[in-house]
Amino acid sequence: MEVDFIIVGCGLAGIHFCELAIRHNKTVLVIDNNSQQSSTVAGGLYNPVVLKRFTPVWKGEEQLELVKTTYDALEKKLQVKLDYNIPVKRIFKSIEEQNNWFIASDNENLTPFLSTEIIKNTNSDIQAPFGLGQVNHTGRIDTLLLIQSYKKYLKSKQVLLQEEFQYQHVQVTNHKVAYNKYTAKHLVFAEGFGLKSNPFFNHLPLKGTKGELLTIYAPKLQIDYVLKGSVFLIPLEKDLYKVGATYEWEDKSNTTTEKGKMELLTKLKTVIRCPFEIVEQQAGIRPTVIDRKPLVGTHPEYKKLHVLNGLGTRGVMIAPYAAKALYNHIEHQIPLENEINSNRF
Repeated sequence: MEVDFIIVGCGLAGIHFCELAIRHNKTVLVIDNNSQQSSTVAGGLYNPVVLKRFTPVWKGEEQLELVKTTYDALEKKLQVKLDYNIPVKRIFKSIEEQNNWFIASDNENLTPFLSTEIIKNTNSDIQAPFGLGQVNHTGRIDTLLLIQSYKKYLKSKQVLLQEEFQYQHVQVTNHKVAYNKYTAKHLVFAEGFGLKSNPFFNHLPLKGTKGELLTIYAPKLQIDYVLKGSVFLIPLEKDLYKVGATYEWEDKSNTTTEKGKMELLTKLKTVIRCPFEIVEQQAGIRPTVIDRKPLVGTHPEYKKLHVLNGLGTRGVMIAPYAAKALYNHIEHQIPLENEINSNRF
């Protein structure tokens, strides 16, 4: 079997690159073994503002434009609802934070996103004595449904191999890549934290940060927006909310922990005061990079091998942007921006 692209990994990075290739009438083969969980357990938020410091996300406006068009097209193709437009409201901890919010809203890169109204908290089950600030043009992508639906689509086209990728079986020439009985013009590695086992790209400084989330049932809470305090609360449906997330730098397993649960619960109880039940706990390893930019590029020696990784905590936003950059780099020789080019390391 001969294709234009073999893509290793069917998380957010792999899906967006695969979809770009298919839309340009390229043939693909996707190989995925379900070993990486970061995309499936992600909160799925897209938000152009760093809410810890009230600063703009790198290329936030450009990324948001692609979010709208890309996920809308995927919804139509897969016949599922993926994109939920929902505001984010940030709890202010002090008068000083309110003032910092107003100062930030004057930044031309933040003006479209930060509402200048201080919202008075009227929900007795939320602890926000200094009020809330609203971020506009935000939302949530149902990442689990996206991945499930996209794999189903790939299966229907008979272009998904659900097996562990065997790096030792890769043979590269100047003109093509061979893998077992398959050949391709290019091979794209989009395997998330699995990159650490990749002999072609494991020189890249992918750190990996474990994140744990809870799903809670809180029928009294009754909010229709994302609430950001010491944790995020993301409304789902039927009075369910995702609560996240932890940041653990040493443990690189997908196993949930009591420590992670207790950290989330302790923080959650500073944000809400209503009763709730824990429904589920999940964990995954985010593919993070020290400079918080993705790893996009071509192998320095093997020009048919490419990497699309390091999406970090904002995968739903940056994946369409990074995938487009890599596709245009491969197909049209458009140079990659220095900030995301993997050869910066």
